[in-house]
Amino acid sequence: MIRRLVLGIIWIYQRSFTLIGRGSCRYYPSCSEYTRQQFEQNPLLYAFYYSTKRILTCNQLFPGGIDYVEVAKLRPNPQDLTINRIKYWLVPKAGNRFYLIKNFSFKG
Repeated sequence: MIRRLVLGIIWIYQRSFTLIGRGSCRYYPSCSEYTRQQFEQNPLLYAFYYSTKRILTCNQLFPGGIDYVEVAKLRPNPQDLTINRIKYWLVPKAGNRFYLIKNFSFKG
């Protein structure tokens, strides 16, 4: 329930407010996209912590750059593995963790 509420708020923010400040985020993916991915893929406390940390460092005092979401658990195997049905690519990181990379060809 909380996860759906937060994802709904992020959806509204991405559809309305990000049009005003386009290109103002110092990171890739943007802070709102990072937060959305965190809440889609990780436990709530983990997502709240890392999203808050990311938003607080999105200013001139920090360098910014590329900062992908990390996940520890893999979701169940999808039934359809065509290129248009895969939402995120998982890139292995050390220690049974993965970077989450958005698939721009996703149609879902």
